[in-house]
Amino acid sequence: MKDHERHPASRARLSLFRSLWYRSRVEARDDAEAGRSITMPVTTTTPPLQQVLRRLALALLVLAVTTLIVYVDRGGYNDSSDGSVDFLDAAYYATVTLSTTGYGDITPVSDTARLINILVITPLRVVFLIILVGTTLEVLTERTRQQVRVHRWRTRTYNHIVVVGYGTKGRHAIETLVGQGIPKDQIVVVDTQRKVAELAGDAGLVAVIGDATRSDTLLKAEVQHASRVIVAPQRDDTAALVTLTARQLNRRATIVVAAREDENVPLLKQSGADTVVTSSSSAGRLLGVSMISPTVARTLENLMTLGSGLDIVERPVTKAELGQAPRACADLVVAVVRGKQLLDYADPRLTKLQHGDRVITVSRATAVVEPV
Repeated sequence: MKDHERHPASRARLSLFRSLWYRSRVEARDDAEAGRSITMPVTTTTPPLQQVLRRLALALLVLAVTTLIVYVDRGGYNDSSDGSVDFLDAAYYATVTLSTTGYGDITPVSDTARLINILVITPLRVVFLIILVGTTLEVLTERTRQQVRVHRWRTRTYNHIVVVGYGTKGRHAIETLVGQGIPKDQIVVVDTQRKVAELAGDAGLVAVIGDATRSDTLLKAEVQHASRVIVAPQRDDTAALVTLTARQLNRRATIVVAAREDENVPLLKQSGADTVVTSSSSAGRLLGVSMISPTVARTLENLMTLGSGLDIVERPVTKAELGQAPRACADLVVAVVRGKQLLDYADPRLTKLQHGDRVITVSRATAVVEPV
């Protein structure tokens, strides 16, 4: 396995622990900036009333523990009013002590009581005060949690898919990827609009807000570690700049670009695109087919819509299919990828399927595409 494909979990855990313990000024600045521009998938949060009740329960628990400690060691305390400390006096002392009021009418007098105050009750007082100011701490904790989530995501993201543009083309591309079994945490969306990025976050996707023609935006999406990049902006000139930037940052990734006009295809390929899909010409061909034969057009649409009835997919040859003719496969084989060659079903060289072949088949859909 190549070095750029390795990403041990221990390395990610070590990096996360190090970020919690120590971060340089540059790392702190990068994480803070990434936290502002990276939208993480929405997670379920505890309702506000439950949060308040939980904090109240914790505060009462701390008060009860402190009261119990004082009552157990009540012989080491002195009450200036009657000289003895009962359970009510212990609860009273715990209350005024934890709230830092400290009237001084009940005081620890024995060495044991004073030692317990130093080692136990004082830390409990700190915990009690933290719970009281939980609203402010919640805001700070949320910021820290966001930065930790972003940092953990950045250290764990390798061989993922970056989708530039969350418009109609980008969303349908992601639907197809998810339908093919690619998990959502392996897909990163890049878009210039915050509302669009928030929609991607609501759909369970990580989104980066920014101009994808700038290298710093693509670096936030970890494009340098991506295995595939889909470029689907609204304009062809933007697509060319994004492709150039992505190819400069990642020489090994497969880049697929959506273009509007055929005349821009050579420019996009020169920019580094491996495959260019022209939306206008594809739509025109589909319109022509629809005019001549609407049923053929519906069949093509069915094949291109994953999970709608018939799917056209690429998969490796199974052990049972090795040595057999393509026509003997259970699925309808329309082409075979052998090495770097694409052989159609009528090619005379396709007498037997070999080890390492990948078949492009038409099969009955077995799963419904998860909505994005």
